Amino acid sequence: MTLKTPILVINSGSSSLKFSLFSGASETTNDTELLSGLAERLGTPEAVLTWQDASGKQRQSLEGEGHEAALAAIGKRLNADYGTPAAIGHRVVHGGEAFSQSVVIDDAVIDGIDACASLAPLHNPPALLGIKALQSLYPEVPQVAVFDTAFHQTLAPAAFLYAVPKDWYTELGVRRYGFHGTSHRYVAGQAVAQLQLDPNDHGVISAHLGNGCSATAVRNGRAVDTTMGLTPLEGLVMGTRSGDVDPGLHAYLADRLELSLDDINEALNRQSGLLGLSGLSNDMRTLIEAADTGNNDARLAIDVFCFRLARKIGGLAMSLSRLDALVFTGGIGENAAVIRSQVLGHLSLLGFDCDEAANLKPGEHARITRPDSTAALVIPTREEWMIAQDTRRLTEVL
Repeated sequence: MTLKTPILVINSGSSSLKFSLFSGASETTNDTELLSGLAERLGTPEAVLTWQDASGKQRQSLEGEGHEAALAAIGKRLNADYGTPAAIGHRVVHGGEAFSQSVVIDDAVIDGIDACASLAPLHNPPALLGIKALQSLYPEVPQVAVFDTAFHQTLAPAAFLYAVPKDWYTELGVRRYGFHGTSHRYVAGQAVAQLQLDPNDHGVISAHLGNGCSATAVRNGRAVDTTMGLTPLEGLVMGTRSGDVDPGLHAYLADRLELSLDDINEALNRQSGLLGLSGLSNDMRTLIEAADTGNNDARLAIDVFCFRLARKIGGLAMSLSRLDALVFTGGIGENAAVIRSQVLGHLSLLGFDCDEAANLKPGEHARITRPDSTAALVIPTREEWMIAQDTRRLTEVL
């Protein structure tokens, strides 16, 4: 059976909710995004819902309302112009070890997502809220959970275990999980297709760079290593997150500044990264402009970001038997030419030679290195589209 009516995709955050509606035409066609929107600042007097379709952009106040009201407003909009969706796909950040692929949601899946909530307390509870609210709105419509962590469940124990007491893993689930899996899965697959690589013999590193950043090594279509860990705090320098730090930092700060663990966690997640280094902004666009006008702190933040990223890419390359391509994606990866150039400059040892002209105007799915060097590509991510694809595949036989 081919779904003829639209597929709704939901990404429910702690205070916001993104949604997209795809045509759901058939598995052989490139789904059209019919409608997209964002409900933000939920639960505050400034709560607002905006959406855009072929007729333009519209806005609706949700003053003081939360996720349920936002989803009800979205449902009303869908029912008026598009009808009941054929299926609904949800982005779920953490699936732990319980979910290694996308799944149709039932009571057991809901319990499994809830069991992982302690590993992603800001993300899994809102996802569950969205799932349950839409079950009430559309009780007969199948729903699918697509997990950020699922793509990384192919990591071997040598790649996912921490060198800590073993019972921390066996009893508490302390291990490296990785995130941005849907994005990494999409762009790595696109790189294989674009470069006409052997699906069973290739090595690709994908760098998803936005306010949150991670990089993943993909060997023959399977993730073998990644930079994020138990939580999205580990790994690369990000907008407000520190990335890797010495674990002894916590005890040092607690002693010297009398900070609690909550205080330190808050600082490393929300006051560090590009914002902490620059003292100016977590937005790479702002930092590039400031660095160009002589702001030394902005320049330092950029330099640390690029060096740490290059160092991690070099480490990920060691998990591959060959390196065919590096893919840049995400807001920074797709739009910041100066960042791509600086990172590739650090990676000459791996055979990268940036084509500066191509890098300045890459277009979609563009190669930005010279023909005789290792390939680096810019590929816009399509996480919502991937969620729609998984949702259709899992529900069209129901």
